[in-house]
Amino acid sequence: MKVALAGATGAVGREILKVLEDRKFPVTGLRPLASERSAGSTVAFQGRDIEVGLLDENAFEGINIAFFSAGGEISRQLVPCAVDAGATVIDNSSAFRMDPEVPLVVPEVNPDDARNHNGIIANPNCSTIQLVVALAPLHREAGILRVLAATYQAVSGTGKAAIDELKRQVSELEEGKQPTVEVYPKQIAFNLIPHIDTFQENGYTREELKMLDETRKILHDDTIRVSATCVRVPVYRAHSEAVFVETRRKLTAQEARDVLSQAPGVKVLDNPEKLEYPTPLTATGSCLTYVGRIREDTALENGLALWVVADQLLKGAALNAVQIAELLID
Repeated sequence: MKVALAGATGAVGREILKVLEDRKFPVTGLRPLASERSAGSTVAFQGRDIEVGLLDENAFEGINIAFFSAGGEISRQLVPCAVDAGATVIDNSSAFRMDPEVPLVVPEVNPDDARNHNGIIANPNCSTIQLVVALAPLHREAGILRVLAATYQAVSGTGKAAIDELKRQVSELEEGKQPTVEVYPKQIAFNLIPHIDTFQENGYTREELKMLDETRKILHDDTIRVSATCVRVPVYRAHSEAVFVETRRKLTAQEARDVLSQAPGVKVLDNPEKLEYPTPLTATGSCLTYVGRIREDTALENGLALWVVADQLLKGAALNAVQIAELLID
């Protein structure tokens, strides 16, 4: 496979390179691409330093698979160019996720959808990916009516500048200084910000509505009701979610544990008596989606409560994209 990577020098782009190498994806030629600012630099891959080319409409000739991780605006401009050049595009942005002609794929959940593409396959939002990996087995077993979720999202989901801002603010506060606020609308150090992406007319943010729309599309069920509150937290890496599920058929907590224990990509870590439950540090660097604190909901007759944690740069982005590419070559 001749592979192009748009956004090769970004956080997700670098993770894609690591995942391609770790999973021994059959790359016979790599073409890392970036904006004028980063073109000419190098990225490490398979023991070599490879020069980064300029990301433009002429960059995809001879490419089989093109990963895009350069933002929605760039994807809207250049993904059609890559497809016209003969590449199959796996796009990490939100540009094509809700396009009815573009499959939105999580390989553990809806792998067959990847076969029905017209040159573009969309990678879901990071919060949605870990959510549906946990929901899909329960939906198949008992049918899901409603999902309520609160997310606790790490700053690396915003990028390197947000990581640097958290580090800088902690140092400034320790020195007794007023923290510098640039990336987020409010101080993130020692704080929580219930605001991810832009607010919409109905009071929800785009991030929250993505979880609604994308969950329905991936699970092929527009009747599922989803309500989310997305919160940025002062954690460097890995997103967490408190999830409350109402099912058509009652599942006990033990039945849910049994179902999830057999689900692909899921690791059940749920033994409160021994203080065993997932945290962001548990998931950091892991390819798995961790589920713990599984219990029957005290407010709903057919309700379950779950705690779901995953590395949003891996399963929430880079790993999921490479898994889609593996489906294509399989």
